[in-house]
Amino acid sequence: MTTVRIVGIGCHPGQLTLEAREAIAGCDYVIAADKGPDDPLLALRRGICADLGVELVAVQDPPRDRDPGLGGADYDGAVLDWHDARAAAYGSLLDRRPGRVGFLVWGDPAFYDSTIRVVDRLGVPYDVLPGVSALSLLAARHRVVLHEVGRPVLVTTGRRLADEVAAGHDNLVVMLDGRLQATLLDGDWDIWWAANLGSPGQELVAGRLADVVDAIRAARERARDADGWVMDTYLLRRNSQS
Repeated sequence: MTTVRIVGIGCHPGQLTLEAREAIAGCDYVIAADKGPDDPLLALRRGICADLGVELVAVQDPPRDRDPGLGGADYDGAVLDWHDARAAAYGSLLDRRPGRVGFLVWGDPAFYDSTIRVVDRLGVPYDVLPGVSALSLLAARHRVVLHEVGRPVLVTTGRRLADEVAAGHDNLVVMLDGRLQATLLDGDWDIWWAANLGSPGQELVAGRLADVVDAIRAARERARDADGWVMDTYLLRRNSQS
């Protein structure tokens, strides 16, 4: 009998909840995607598992079509193909090694992560434990509320940012935006930006977007130098005076 636990591990090993630590320690082993010999996030997962005395089994991550020209149905199709390939790779391992199996999700499994969708394809019982999300950390580190009084906030990606702004959204949290699509927007915007939240290379920049673009680019490079990777998250809000 195989059961799976999808565990949000926050954005730093120190952010593991007691519930998450107990769940991981109770697994027979943990599966993690291996994206290459210099994958720092795989190394962090190994460290968590070693600390809790649980074996980590790395599975080579299938290639994904990341052509920036993909859009609409083509982009969705490429992601679905990647999820199917991941599910096939993980399913093959589960067939050989049944048991209590963990997947460690950076941040929280509910926000722009594919693990739940992939595991759902496996046809095995599973549960999901939340983690400290990048959204929560962004707000905490900048000491802001993500929405104004009685107003909504939209969570989206850099790929969709221009379309969401065109649709009238003016208070957005943006994830997965390595190309800084915010710099292409018209109008006057305020930004609360962060990279590698919770890590030693954490960087924070806030201000009027037009005034801090160069500071954000420099901070991205410092974060990459410190951690070997960059994950940006930011709150973007149209200036109320514009």
